[in-house]
Amino acid sequence: MSTDVQPTDAEVPDERGRRAIAMQASDEFAQLRHTIRRFIFPMTAAFLVWYLLYVVLSAYARDFMGTKVVGNINIAFVFGILQFVSTFLIAWLYSRYAAQRFDPQAESIKAELDAEAGTAAVDPADAPPATPTPAATAPAEADVTKDEGAAK
Repeated sequence: MSTDVQPTDAEVPDERGRRAIAMQASDEFAQLRHTIRRFIFPMTAAFLVWYLLYVVLSAYARDFMGTKVVGNINIAFVFGILQFVSTFLIAWLYSRYAAQRFDPQAESIKAELDAEAGTAAVDPADAPPATPTPAATAPAEADVTKDEGAAK
């Protein structure tokens, strides 16, 4: 009895898998990861600091957070609303940054992988419409006659 584990077919990469693994080691892919991280890490750190500031002030600076700004609206309420505003702002900024920086790099990498595979990326809108097969459109006459015979 051997303890060596043999790879299954699912664990052995096919040609496309080998190309994808090679692409992950490429300079283009490393640049894409760097571009993504250049936005994600600082933005995540900034949001966490902002959120933790809100939590710490709410827990330990109750008098400050309870200061009325306008009517019954206090600083804690304003900070709470600004948490939502900052979340949507970050999502909007990410969307713009991704469209300008990530997407062109990712499309370039995808096009390169498709070119290596010898297949062009086909836009579903450009694909020809599917035509039904004759068997799918033909009436099922044999079934009708069988049912009529069973009814007699």
